[in-house]
Amino acid sequence: MLTVNDLMTIIPNTVTPQSTLRQVIEVMKTQSCRQLPVLENGKLVGIITDRDVRLVMNSPLILHGRWQDEEILDNITAENCMTPDPVVVSPDTPAYQAAAMLSSYKFGALPVVDNGTLVGIITVTDFLNHFAMQQPAMIDHND
Repeated sequence: MLTVNDLMTIIPNTVTPQSTLRQVIEVMKTQSCRQLPVLENGKLVGIITDRDVRLVMNSPLILHGRWQDEEILDNITAENCMTPDPVVVSPDTPAYQAAAMLSSYKFGALPVVDNGTLVGIITVTDFLNHFAMQQPAMIDHND
């Protein structure tokens, strides 16, 4: 049976709760990722996504002019906008179950935790990559 361990990205990029939004964006940009586990003293405490960052930057609750964006980027931290205690899966979780969780919760990623330690992340893209490689002959490259 296909498991999360077969599809996940091992040793994902991470940030800390004290990472500024500027730092979070830089990691997302340079590492081409949209979700980052948030670790404190080696323990998973949250997950921050590109959507979380966009919501903070464009929040109607934070009335600001564009000139204040720099201040927000340098003073708002991952801890302020992450999802704390995220839903997680283990490496031996069946892949279909992880896919069902991503779909039903409308998540883009799930941290993978083994014995309390972050060991990976599984994303919608991991599933798409897996299925795209299953039948490469079926993909019409002439379009």
